[in-house]
Amino acid sequence: MTELDERSHPFRDSHQDVAVAQTTPDTAQTRAPAYRLAFTDTEFLLREELRPVRLQLELLKPQMIMDARGIRSTVVMFGGARIPSPERREGARTPVLAALSHYYDEARRFARLMTERSLKSYGAENVICTGGGPGVMEAGNLGAHEAGGASIGLSIVLPHEQTPNAYVTPDLCFNFHYFAIRKMHFLMRAKAVTVFPGGFGTMDEMFEALTLIQTGRMRRVPFILFGPEFWHKVINWQALAEAGTISPEDLELISFVESADEAVEIIDNWVVPCP
Repeated sequence: MTELDERSHPFRDSHQDVAVAQTTPDTAQTRAPAYRLAFTDTEFLLREELRPVRLQLELLKPQMIMDARGIRSTVVMFGGARIPSPERREGARTPVLAALSHYYDEARRFARLMTERSLKSYGAENVICTGGGPGVMEAGNLGAHEAGGASIGLSIVLPHEQTPNAYVTPDLCFNFHYFAIRKMHFLMRAKAVTVFPGGFGTMDEMFEALTLIQTGRMRRVPFILFGPEFWHKVINWQALAEAGTISPEDLELISFVESADEAVEIIDNWVVPCP
């Protein structure tokens, strides 16, 4: 975003009045909270009654920045923050996490391949979008960085705050308070969704996106799960269909792959199904 918005109306803009307000004489009246300009009053904006405004702002800010960058479509990468890179596998919390470390490399390679395609559109299409953290997210941003392209990181404030990984493009590194708005930004431009092994957060993101597609609230896109053995072990997909809690055709919404090349092939050959 530019420092001063371009505008065609004749009214004074907000930047001018903020600058003037900062030079106001110091009096009992000007020190009073009531005197502050509402849109510069952090205490006011954080009030309980202002939650609808904060939700709107959190939706609008990343939208405006990505629009200004000309980003039209993204490739989303969900996955576990605890999955280490292969060179760090010895420090993994469990043997299973250590064994899953090869998906770090697959995520890195997949992001690199998709970013090479993104560069052909000057960074407008197929931009890698991760949660901005460690593990699979780091691998995704790293792969995009290695390809020489931009990538998005959608971080969120947690009780134990994590610094965004070093490979997110700085001016596409966002921070959220509301999980719901963050999820919207994951999917608003999604041309494909990939899901690597992960825990509660990964599953939450995966199932919410699947539900939106299943119910027709989001158009169908390639929905690719890396690691068939992991996903079939932790979720009995067929049992859901046999129980009737999902339809058998709902299983067709998902593709399982082992490698980055398989995932890229699915995306490259994707044909939008007839409604």
